[in-house]
Amino acid sequence: MQRKSNRRQGPSTRAIHLGYDPATANGALTPPVYMTSTYAFESVEQGTEIFEGKREGYIYGRTKNPTQGLLEERVADLEGAEAGLVVSSGMGAISATLWTLLKAGDRVVADKILYGNTFALLTKGLTKFGVSVELVDFGDLQAVARAAAGARVVYFETPANPNLRVIDIAAVTGIARRAGALSIVDNTFATPILQRPLELGADLVVHSATKYLGGHGDLLAGVVVGKAADIHAIRMNGLRYLTGAAVSPLTAFLVLRGLKTLELRVLQHSRSALAIAELLAEHPGIASLSYPGLPGSPGHAVAKGQMSAGGGLIAFELKGGYQAGVAFMNALEIASRAVSLGDAETLVQHPASMTHAAYGAEERLRHGISDSLIRLSVGLENIEDLIDDIEAALSAVPSEVAR
Repeated sequence: MQRKSNRRQGPSTRAIHLGYDPATANGALTPPVYMTSTYAFESVEQGTEIFEGKREGYIYGRTKNPTQGLLEERVADLEGAEAGLVVSSGMGAISATLWTLLKAGDRVVADKILYGNTFALLTKGLTKFGVSVELVDFGDLQAVARAAAGARVVYFETPANPNLRVIDIAAVTGIARRAGALSIVDNTFATPILQRPLELGADLVVHSATKYLGGHGDLLAGVVVGKAADIHAIRMNGLRYLTGAAVSPLTAFLVLRGLKTLELRVLQHSRSALAIAELLAEHPGIASLSYPGLPGSPGHAVAKGQMSAGGGLIAFELKGGYQAGVAFMNALEIASRAVSLGDAETLVQHPASMTHAAYGAEERLRHGISDSLIRLSVGLENIEDLIDDIEAALSAVPSEVAR
């Protein structure tokens, strides 16, 4: 039957159907999981051609698996990329990418606000092998332009972990391109549902698929997407022998399952987070608040131009600082005190002592990560119940601490 429209299908439709025909797998509606570590060749000649790249095929599970391949195709499509690579964790994706692109003598320019383990990889890992790293305030585009001259890679997150600082993707990637540097954007917090950095000039995009892409807190995985040639190099170098960070077939299957509801989940996370951000903005006990989707919040104007909604994360501080934050977090009953984000459950954590402990105290202060900062990952519970929980926890903060 002739298709009535040439309109590009929506992200949920593509995440559910792209790249798979049940007729190729005995009619199985759900793509099968290929639980094998190695693959047989019909002949020596066929195996040789596959190894030489002259023929498509599978060789060994560390390089690629059919279940993984379908996931890579779908994530790349959602991000608007030519190709993708799925590995065993978000840090696996970042490290495999950087180890492939960099060599001794190269220089990386990165934003000063980064996930704690990314910060550690850049400042304590790469530098051991002759790669220099310069941390810059990416809110200062002139400083970025000065630093980018002669750099090999420009790296940043937006919204940034943990304080949700928003970076102008088009402006920074434009600076990188003019300087001859490759730009890499961590899009974990926004997901391709809300933001697509490649469309704004980025060369590569990385994700911790552990978070929103998986969506259920039951797996570890990472993704990098970009041009086919770059992804091939990362697969054959960064994955195959530099890190060995292969994803398991079952994990790839679970992320594929998560993608089917990604759009629904991310939009609901965003709706609930906005309602909570509006509540916090009016509460007298809040000292500062950052939520990209909230008018008046830092970075909202930039976020409005590159994100379709504010996402599911909120960063804030209470009057009374650290002690007030501890009292608030300990009083929550629905929200769990746990690191990570993007789960169905609402999670709250203290970055200075948890996800960003890799920063020293002076480094946190210098880079805008206060000891009183709280990061809230808003889950999929009913919003009325979350609001009741948060209001009760705010009320539980002792008055002598809340001043």
